[in-house]
Amino acid sequence: MKRVNINQTEPQAYKAMYALEAYLATTQLTKTHKDLIKIRASQMNGCAYCIDLHTKDALKNGETPQRIFLLNAWRETDLFTEEEKVILAITEEVTLIHNHGLSEETYKKAEQAFEPNYIAQMIMAVAVINAWNRIAISTHMTPAPASY
Repeated sequence: MKRVNINQTEPQAYKAMYALEAYLATTQLTKTHKDLIKIRASQMNGCAYCIDLHTKDALKNGETPQRIFLLNAWRETDLFTEEEKVILAITEEVTLIHNHGLSEETYKKAEQAFEPNYIAQMIMAVAVINAWNRIAISTHMTPAPASY
C-alpha cells in the first residue's frame, strides 16, 4: 500500500533532517565511523531502504564487503578495531535506548577512546540515522531493484 511521501507533503521536515545531515558532514566523524553507525542501526531497525543505501555508500568509501557482511556479528570477529567496537556498542545501546540506555560501561570505554566532542557527534549520528530509519519504515520506502 502506498504511503505518504513526507519529502513531498512536508518538505520543511526533510529540510530539517537534511540540516542535521549537513551538521554531521562538518563533524570529525570519519566516513568509516559514520558508515558503521548508519549500517548497524539500520540493520537493527530492519530498514531495507537504509541498509541498501548505506552499504553501497560504505563500499564506495572503501569499506570491505567482508566487514559489511559480518557487521551484525561484530562481537564475534577480529575485523573491527577497539574504537569501532565502542562505536558499534554505542550505536546498539542508543538505538535500543528503551532497554537500559547508554550503559556506564560503554560510556567509560568511549571516554577512554574519544574526546567529548567525538562522543557527542557519535550520539548525534546514531540519533539521526534512527530518525531516518523510522521515516523510511513508516512510509514503506523500499530500495530500487539492483541492476547488475
